[in-house]
Amino acid sequence: MQRNPRDLVRYTASERANHWIVGICFILLALSGLAFFHPAFFWLTNLFGGGPWTRILHPYIGVVMALFFIVMAGRFAKLNVVEPRDIEWLKNVNKMIDGDDHDMPEQGKYNGGQKLLFWGLVIGMLFIVVTGFLMWRAWWTLPVNVVRAASLVHAVAAVWMIGLIILHVYAAIWTRGTIRAMLYGTVTRAWAKQHHRGWYRKVTGDND
Repeated sequence: MQRNPRDLVRYTASERANHWIVGICFILLALSGLAFFHPAFFWLTNLFGGGPWTRILHPYIGVVMALFFIVMAGRFAKLNVVEPRDIEWLKNVNKMIDGDDHDMPEQGKYNGGQKLLFWGLVIGMLFIVVTGFLMWRAWWTLPVNVVRAASLVHAVAAVWMIGLIILHVYAAIWTRGTIRAMLYGTVTRAWAKQHHRGWYRKVTGDND
């Protein structure tokens, strides 16, 4: 895709690579996790070379995702601190849903909804990682009740994460121009001014 020189850089190449590694790992973990969640999904193990290989690969893919998620969270944590204007944005979210977001409170690089999603993913990831390690019997043996409790929390956290990711993907598709930012790294000035006026003013110096 040929870049318009007036387009704004929203994500660097390394930020996009980080995002896609986490995303691909999450998809692989969701598929392999579902295979063990219910017998009806066990056929998904064929994608990983069968049941034994799925069980072996699942936690290692989880480690990769966790490490890259930590890097990604570290990059974006400061940008996702909830401010008073984000609370106002959330109070007016119905306007956004109705497609009339021109009068929404001015937002920075991320709006209130994106910030809630970010912290929801951080919390979900924390539960998934901790319980995943507790369940990893290849490295240690814990009391069976601990493993059972960890398995239950792991499943609930996984459902929580899947729900948030579905919401994330839907919002990205619904807000035209958003996916382009994570594919190519840039957005148009019109997109930035409409959806993230505060960020637009900061990167362009345009106060109109």
